[in-house]
Amino acid sequence: MYKKILIPAIIIILGLLSCNEDFLTKQPKGAAAGLVIESPEGIEAILIGTYASFRGTSMNGAMGTDWTYGSAYSDDCHYGQFGGSNWDVMDRYNIRFAFPGFIDRWRFCYEGVSRANRVIEFLTKNQQGERPILSERAIQIEAEAKFLRAWFHFQANKVFEYIPYIKTEAELAPTLPENVQNSDHGWDGIEEDLQFAIDNLPVTHPLGEVGRPTKFAAEAVKAHAHLYQKEFEKAKELLDDIINNGGFELVSNFYDNYDMTHENNTESIFEIQVATTATSHNSLYPAGAAFHQKGPASLGGWGFFNPTQLLFEAFQVDNDGFPILNISDREPLVNDQGLSSKEEFIPTDHLLDLRVDWTIARRGIDYLGWGIHPGAAWMREQHINGPYMTKKYMHFKSEQILNNYGPGFYNGKNYRLYRLAHIILWRAEIAVEEGDLDYARILVNKIRDRAKNSTPVMGLCKTYSDLENNPLVDWTQPAANYKVEPYPPGHPSFSNIEEARNAVRMEIRLEFATEGHRFFDLRRWGLDNSVLNDFIQRDQIMTNYMKGAIYDPEEDDFWPLPPEEVELQKGILRQDSSYLNYQYAYYK
Repeated sequence: MYKKILIPAIIIILGLLSCNEDFLTKQPKGAAAGLVIESPEGIEAILIGTYASFRGTSMNGAMGTDWTYGSAYSDDCHYGQFGGSNWDVMDRYNIRFAFPGFIDRWRFCYEGVSRANRVIEFLTKNQQGERPILSERAIQIEAEAKFLRAWFHFQANKVFEYIPYIKTEAELAPTLPENVQNSDHGWDGIEEDLQFAIDNLPVTHPLGEVGRPTKFAAEAVKAHAHLYQKEFEKAKELLDDIINNGGFELVSNFYDNYDMTHENNTESIFEIQVATTATSHNSLYPAGAAFHQKGPASLGGWGFFNPTQLLFEAFQVDNDGFPILNISDREPLVNDQGLSSKEEFIPTDHLLDLRVDWTIARRGIDYLGWGIHPGAAWMREQHINGPYMTKKYMHFKSEQILNNYGPGFYNGKNYRLYRLAHIILWRAEIAVEEGDLDYARILVNKIRDRAKNSTPVMGLCKTYSDLENNPLVDWTQPAANYKVEPYPPGHPSFSNIEEARNAVRMEIRLEFATEGHRFFDLRRWGLDNSVLNDFIQRDQIMTNYMKGAIYDPEEDDFWPLPPEEVELQKGILRQDSSYLNYQYAYYK
């Protein structure tokens, strides 16, 4: 496979250069025609093409956002289906029976790896040529390429249990890239490349372009990798450096991390740059198409990626404004599944964390200025997939002027891959494991204080039926009954390690819901079996197609390698033992 994509990747990169530079700055840089590939200009251009691989070219590869593997495969969201189709294999944990998206994930990851390796190879030739790049910039280019190479391998590592770590031929000699076996998780290579990036990237963005990683971005990714391996002391050192020396600050409003007018803000450590123009786009999400449904914001959509009732109910709080950590203690909340938009529905008045309505789109709540969500009229297969839509991936109607490619399906919204909130809550996880429970509480409260003081969704809807036709709304009032409070000293949620773990993990869920992390978090916490099977039992009351589903942690925790790749590199790549008899087919 690796031989196959070396030369095509170079050709693809050169073809993409003029339209993909906005992954770094959103500012058009002009065409790269005529550049010599080993020249300084050519090296920079190939590096730009590597950044372009962040998004892949299909929604199920889920590059960047991980919506398929991290969210739709968890208790946060359903992948969703059209009535009677077989796409519910993801929801039912039946991935051994024909979900083709993992093939795209493999291909996108290793195309990105190949591009990063080409940067390193041609940089070496450049340094031996007549127009060498100045040494300071050359080492930065190598560090950027190795950061990217590590990230693409990490994205493969999350989905496939054992991966080959592919470096340049010079680095691997005498082994050829196509002979590298997938004998482990790839952690050593990931950590080595990220350490090179940490040692050689500046603390500010290279070339002043916000899409390029800094030392702190490399530290964030490496800390994340250590958390996956439960190497808490190693992660702690990196997280503390980011907190103490990175100069990052939490933005004042929770949703400033998702709107288009606060991109690359003081909280952002590394975000994937996205842009649209009148003739093209590099959107990360086939935006409205996959995640949104019908209605004015999306021009009609495919209806995938529906938040679950259990996620909605996770946002309920007690009378003091604290999360209800035990799922059995939460109250069932009313929903409008199966009701038409013309039928009466009175939403819950239960106290809720205000982040809920910046995360989940639901009936009776303003949808980012596009209007009060009317329920079924804006949803595809609402009676099957549930009554909720995701919200973090859509832009405000007021931001439509920033999108030249039309509403909904594609927008120029960046994806905040790593931000300070991640770092704070990961550091809180480590504090719990160290028994420093009060420090964990203080860290969690940084996030809760921000949520408490954030602007809520406004617009209290007083109309309960036919919301598409001039609903009565009091725009001076919050849209629902919100309350969020920080944990005081001595709160029971931080009285022992087990309770504190639950409190920190809940905060991670509330802060990052639908952002592609949940399944991977459950797996690294060792909770995937208990949480997902409990979810199946609770959720099938609303989603009939979940009846009979089972999550098996021995078989369903990773995806199979593409069978054609295993066949192509027979004796080199080994299939996950859970899928030795795997058969797949693309759904037509």
